[in-house]
Amino acid sequence: MLVISACTFSVSALAAKPIVHDGEYYFVEAQYRDQWAAQDKTIDKKLAQLREANGGQRPNILYVLIDDVSFGQMGKPALNDVMGISTPRINDFARQGMSLNRMYTEPSCTPTRAALLTGRHPVRTGIKEVKVALVGEGLASNEVTIAEVLKKAGYNTAHIGKWHQGDIEEAFPHNQGFDYAAFPAHQQVQLALMSPESAKANNMLGWWHGTQNGEMALDMKFKPSGLVTGLEARSGGLAREVDLKPGEVWTQAHYERMNERYQRQTLEQLGDLAGKDEPFFLQYWPLYPLNFVHNGEAQSRNGGFMADKLEVLDAWFGEILDEVDKLGIADNTLVVFMADNGLMYHYEGTSGMSQLIYRGGKTNHLEGGVRVDAYARWPGAIAEDSKAADIVHVSDLFTTFARIAQADKYIPRDRVIDGVDQTALLLEGEKNGRRDWVYIYENEILKSIVKQEWKMHLPTPGMPAAAAGVYNIYRDPREQHPLIGHSLWSGASFQDMAKRHGMTIAKYPHNKLGKGKPYEGIENLRPESLETVETFMSWH
Repeated sequence: MLVISACTFSVSALAAKPIVHDGEYYFVEAQYRDQWAAQDKTIDKKLAQLREANGGQRPNILYVLIDDVSFGQMGKPALNDVMGISTPRINDFARQGMSLNRMYTEPSCTPTRAALLTGRHPVRTGIKEVKVALVGEGLASNEVTIAEVLKKAGYNTAHIGKWHQGDIEEAFPHNQGFDYAAFPAHQQVQLALMSPESAKANNMLGWWHGTQNGEMALDMKFKPSGLVTGLEARSGGLAREVDLKPGEVWTQAHYERMNERYQRQTLEQLGDLAGKDEPFFLQYWPLYPLNFVHNGEAQSRNGGFMADKLEVLDAWFGEILDEVDKLGIADNTLVVFMADNGLMYHYEGTSGMSQLIYRGGKTNHLEGGVRVDAYARWPGAIAEDSKAADIVHVSDLFTTFARIAQADKYIPRDRVIDGVDQTALLLEGEKNGRRDWVYIYENEILKSIVKQEWKMHLPTPGMPAAAAGVYNIYRDPREQHPLIGHSLWSGASFQDMAKRHGMTIAKYPHNKLGKGKPYEGIENLRPESLETVETFMSWH
């Protein structure tokens, strides 16, 4: 009883403190404080009415995040025709809810996922870039994920598919708030590219022994090997590798089976979670459409090896929506579907993917790297066939999910939460967003700042701000024509934004990455994986 009382007091004390935001949030909030406070009362009433209409139940949340698809490549029929790709189920889904037409992410998959999970810019958590092989690091245990927040509020939680938040035990999803997780230890460079088939297709050079003879090599451990593939685990338990035997070579067939398994497990989890009394948070992060090998005949008019898998993914997403309908939970389930960053432009052309409207792609701060298609459906709450041009950042979903789930009291108050609550935007529609800015990092370098329709590419050290390129994104979406003389008025304002951001960082320093021995917590490591860990630890 004493323990319960202490926990209750702790949560109450936490909820009494305001969420800590970045300096720019406070600068904007000061101009709208009374208006937002009044609107929040209306939003609370709407959320209460929605719960009452669903038997007092809070909504389920289904979050689907796919890899490396630039803005316009799904959900927009006219651009389907431009690309020769068909996404009918995603298109229908877009019409059933709201199109978030100015959704910003991070420039690559690992940082975007960290931003969603923690509600924080990745630079604050240390999860700043994509890693391929063993690193002995990952999302720290003292970060608080959206799964942990929702779980404290009574939600059942599950994660299926790509994770890529590190190769150490504390960073695995079942140790970061998920009751159940099925996930690969790494990402598609290992799973889709590091295979004999991708090597023979000339999409992975040098790694597979059949592509170069390596007769002058001395270091036999330069090329990664023995990496763990797919894992499954439950909260509080050890992870277990599946579908790869000791000494067995990972192939395209394994990759195909992994994708099919994740789709099947998502459908299974939906059924299991829907049958419980509590609401659920189900996170599905498919590995498709990333793929580097043609499997027989082309499926799409486009014919690219990623374009074809986008069509496969469209059908799979349709199966998930059908299952939601079949289970009778559609009316009380918020479904969000989006991409994590722009295309992997290194394979532009052969993959079938292209930059379309915005220039750039994965790994860079240009709009093409961080602007994605995003759609949200919640019948009775979000208006059908609606759209919003308000700026949204992926970290906003953390705070918004927590608000909708009545879990915001569990958001930590001892660190900066960059995510802005966008519940008003979803429920009240366009022009009700609470953000008109985004800070865009490449790794730990702040590369650009977006404010309204303006974007400054930050000057390099020693370069005056007056000479920095400023772009009007409405007029110049490809960021090819810097307005220097025309936009001199903006230089001081952008500098002030950078200063407010820096002042918050000084007050709340960045967290450190979790560090440890790779692959601990996996109960059935193959001999070759054990050797890989030993090699890694030999110089650490």
